[in-house]
Amino acid sequence: MFEGQPKGLYALALANTGERFGYYTMLAVFVLFLKANFGWSAGTAGAVYSGFLAFVYFLPLVGGILADKVGYGKCVTTGIFVMFLGYLLLAIPAGAGMPAVILLFAALVFICVGTSLFKGNLQVMVGNLYEKPELEAKRDSAFSIFYMAINIGALFAPRAAVEVMKFAQNTLGVSEADAYHYAFGVACISLVVSIAIYYAFRSTFAHADYNAKTKAATTGTKEPELSAKETKDRIVALCLVFAVVIFFWMAFHQNGLTLTLFAEEYTNTQSFGVESMMFDVWNLVVCIVIVYGLFALFQSKTAQGRLIAGAVILACVGFLAWKYTTITPNGIEVTAPIFQQFNPCFVVGLTPVSLAIFGWLAKKGKEPSAPRKIGLGMLVAACGFVVMTIGSIGLEAGLRVSPNWLVSTYLVLTFGELLLSPMGISFVSKVAPPKYKGLMMGGWFVATAIGNFLVAIPGFLWGNVSLVVVWGVLVALCLISALFIFSIMKRLEKVC
Repeated sequence: MFEGQPKGLYALALANTGERFGYYTMLAVFVLFLKANFGWSAGTAGAVYSGFLAFVYFLPLVGGILADKVGYGKCVTTGIFVMFLGYLLLAIPAGAGMPAVILLFAALVFICVGTSLFKGNLQVMVGNLYEKPELEAKRDSAFSIFYMAINIGALFAPRAAVEVMKFAQNTLGVSEADAYHYAFGVACISLVVSIAIYYAFRSTFAHADYNAKTKAATTGTKEPELSAKETKDRIVALCLVFAVVIFFWMAFHQNGLTLTLFAEEYTNTQSFGVESMMFDVWNLVVCIVIVYGLFALFQSKTAQGRLIAGAVILACVGFLAWKYTTITPNGIEVTAPIFQQFNPCFVVGLTPVSLAIFGWLAKKGKEPSAPRKIGLGMLVAACGFVVMTIGSIGLEAGLRVSPNWLVSTYLVLTFGELLLSPMGISFVSKVAPPKYKGLMMGGWFVATAIGNFLVAIPGFLWGNVSLVVVWGVLVALCLISALFIFSIMKRLEKVC
């Protein structure tokens, strides 16, 4: 899985983990902060939240265009510092008056602009690491590892925000509204760690910090000259992929809308026995360690390595056995937001499984191309909502079902995500014309932003039609998108 990857990948991935940890720590409590600090309604807070997300995903297009001209590394560095200023402004307890509102929106502008300079351009540098012919075959697996690093930050961020707020209230005696600022302070610290990693290990990826203008001076080679037709074909192919992934993100990001509503209105609020263990994030982390331990056990080239892996696995199993003995017969309360932990957990845990499967297929010469993986991802996403459809048959208001329906859906959707998201980013980094790498990576985020905007459509259906119809619409959109991408597969694979 990790063998043969350039060291620069891990440096860039860890730098991104730090930034994403701060971002998701902030998001975990942002809407609650708006309501508690300013007394805003859920509608007003939601409007600010959705507007913020829209700009976070749209502005990388501008950041990419700028980086194509001035350089990716410069934009990444500038972006980190600008984001830091944004989180710093959020961490200031300015009260609830107009100056505080002005400070809030100034902070959001800084975070949006900083993200636009940082996120997409960091991914372009990851792609640049694999321009050498001997590394090209590792590009897809590299972006899977990179994507996993993002989700490590997302996995721990909500818990970090909650624990810091508890500490501020219980130990320091601050009010609830002021406690949120401590959570935003965590985001500041995470960015300090991110920039420290970025500069401490910059030597491992400095050779990837080039654009079309500076490649010759940086690497001693020139970017290949593409004809106008080749450039057009590549851009058209990428735009077609962007059109497809819009509907994936529309379906996938139902985790924050209809799937959460299903958790709140139709899912059991108590969990008992072994089932209840999956709602403890540390149990999930231990399960992830077991997965990695099993891979180390079977792939280690030394007896000592296998012995260490075996010991880690036994220790983890022992921990879970002990946790089982602490289960109370009264069970635990299951709240709707807790289901948000399963997707990043599954991403981190299943990434080595995904890489192992495709590594095995590659050795047999049967690994699907990146566009084909994207198409398969859409089919898998459709299967995820088929699970919800089955679980919702005959379900009426007042009735509740096992949380396993939702958890199973998140599991299937994560398989789809692993096929589509890191593979899509890899495809963009490989196919984008050299002069427009930043622009095209920004285009990926614009597609994500449009998908996020369309998330609201099933929300409008909620309560007005049956659950089966809501999920059926999402199944149909995923299937239509899959059929479309397979219908143009030859065109997409031609530019790979």
